[in-house]
Amino acid sequence: MIEVIENATVSEIVMGNPPVNAIDNKFMSDFHAALDRVEEVGATVMLIRSNQKVFCAGADLKSIQQHFQTDSGIDDMITYVQLMHKLFNRLEQFPAVTIAAINGAALGGGLELALSCDLRVAASEAKLGLPEAQVGMIPGAGGTQRLTRLCGPGIASRIILGCETVDGVEAVRIGLVEKNCPRADIDIISREWADRIGKLAKPALLASKECIYAYSDSAIDGYALELEKPRITMRSQEAQDRIVAFFSK
Repeated sequence: MIEVIENATVSEIVMGNPPVNAIDNKFMSDFHAALDRVEEVGATVMLIRSNQKVFCAGADLKSIQQHFQTDSGIDDMITYVQLMHKLFNRLEQFPAVTIAAINGAALGGGLELALSCDLRVAASEAKLGLPEAQVGMIPGAGGTQRLTRLCGPGIASRIILGCETVDGVEAVRIGLVEKNCPRADIDIISREWADRIGKLAKPALLASKECIYAYSDSAIDGYALELEKPRITMRSQEAQDRIVAFFSK
């Protein structure tokens, strides 16, 4: 269901749960196992992609339907969403630069998964949206928070309250993804991006990642964090070697 491909400083997580990469309990368990492997390898970049026609269509709708039909359904649904929160929070905080290569539809929980990554590239033909209100639900696996943080409340309201689905071109325009390209090129483009970032200094990337996310946490002084991080990064042998190599040119 989830495959890990290791290649130098870049590891790939390939989702393969036919036909639409529905997020069920096994999917989440397998994804955690894949993250364990990538973390063990120590990759600088983790590229998340799909070998299906869609990126990820979100929650397993059959399971959701069952929750509506049992007395314990509401509690079971909350437990299921908590598992999604756990996975997406881990992905957001993962010790590597994470890139989602959105080759096709990324809807509901599938878009919430992509929003948990640091960077996103989408095929121009891809469809991205949070259509939960159509079935009386909310995008409660981080969608309301991460989309608002990324694009602002206006765009978040347009996507969530208006149940609007956008293609990859519009997704770039509104800041939902950082790059778009034809579907046929997405593997090449995403891998080139991942390989370029993978050649950079991992300690500096992780320090920068932490500082970027401090922006949305009022409890953290991001400027103070910027002053503190060099105490760590400048001591690394990698940083010292890179400085010497740079000036030797």
